[in-house]
Amino acid sequence: MKKGRGRIVICFIILCLGLAIAVYILFLGKQERTESKKESQKVQLVFSRNYGNTKENRAYEELISDFEAAHPDISIDMRSIQYSDYELRLRTQLAAGSPPDIMAIDSPNLALYANTGSLLSLDSYMKKEGHIEDIPKTILDGLSYKGKIYLAPVAESGLALFYNKHLFEEANLPFPSEDPEKPLTWEETVGLAKKIEEKHKGVIGIDPAQGFGDGEAAAYFKIPFIWQFGGAILSPDGKTASGYLDSKESLKALQFYQDMYWKSKTASADMPQTPFETGKLAMTVLGSWAMDEPAKNNPEFKLGKDYGVAPLPRDKFQAVPNGGWSLGISANTKHPKEAWEFIKYATSFEGSKRYAMITGDLPARSSVAKAIPELNKYPKNIFLMQAHRHSRNRPVTPVYPVVSSAIKTLFEEIGLEGKNVRASAKEAVQKINTGLKEINSP
Repeated sequence: MKKGRGRIVICFIILCLGLAIAVYILFLGKQERTESKKESQKVQLVFSRNYGNTKENRAYEELISDFEAAHPDISIDMRSIQYSDYELRLRTQLAAGSPPDIMAIDSPNLALYANTGSLLSLDSYMKKEGHIEDIPKTILDGLSYKGKIYLAPVAESGLALFYNKHLFEEANLPFPSEDPEKPLTWEETVGLAKKIEEKHKGVIGIDPAQGFGDGEAAAYFKIPFIWQFGGAILSPDGKTASGYLDSKESLKALQFYQDMYWKSKTASADMPQTPFETGKLAMTVLGSWAMDEPAKNNPEFKLGKDYGVAPLPRDKFQAVPNGGWSLGISANTKHPKEAWEFIKYATSFEGSKRYAMITGDLPARSSVAKAIPELNKYPKNIFLMQAHRHSRNRPVTPVYPVVSSAIKTLFEEIGLEGKNVRASAKEAVQKINTGLKEINSP
């Protein structure tokens, strides 16, 4: 009897264990199906952007991580593409009808995408939840096309004059003012460059606009020169370059630029490697993103000790370029509200501040600028005050790539080749007007 009872007990235990295991397996299966279902119900957003530097990449990774933690129903698939390939890849995707949901756009190219219907207008979103009163009007205008806002800004940019302190001291010259509202004039800048060249044979006085490089940098660094003399690239309605790029003010700016290379010869197209960092260049114009670049190229060449920063020189007007990589939404996305939720967070006070703290870039929002003490002290205050008080947009036009190319060629012709300023300006006007005519043709 005892043996029989023992077998019964054992069988009962085995049966219970079997049932428990079966229930556990069923529970796991159900849980996996539930998790799988939840995962499949997540909104998946593809976000394409240009591959930036280490700090920029880290900033976006952290913003996405925080956003996904706060929005478990939304997943961001960030796809970073090399800068040199980005525009072509993006335009190919748009043409093929398979664009990302969210895309980074270099703000001068805004109108190119908005005009083709590739971008969703963010106007209602921005005016309702984007706190646009916190964004300077000049910056906001550069994100708008035909009266509607299409992009939300993450960060801004700007230019300033960098100078070698030792070369100034050895020539018994005063340093340029550190006051953002008291820039040198271009006449004064050239005068200082001449005196330094007289004192130091073999030293180049100034690189006024980053030489003659490729890409958008050519227009970014050189268009402000025209603004400072009172000129413009296009008419206010964006319909013509005639009477603007070839106006007397623009021609005066172009002639002054050419004279630095061909008359006073305070600028040179023939630059040695890292001339500023090695004491072969007295003054240069650099971007806000490159403040520490000289010290990186020469670790013994320190900001404050060896070189200083001053406001960008002016003529009739104080003017610097603005613009940067901003965020937009594809007109073909199936999830505009979710895409806006991410953009709203990334460009909010919290998101913008975090991005600026990680990257060191200038924030587009005034409130963020006030909240970061470092930005309100020399030398970053120079970039910040210029960006928020004296910045202008490169022309917002669907033919901006044509404008950019024409400006690049124009400055190469007058600076590198010494061509007649008026004739070169006329050719640039014709190129731009042809582009405008083609885009407006039915």
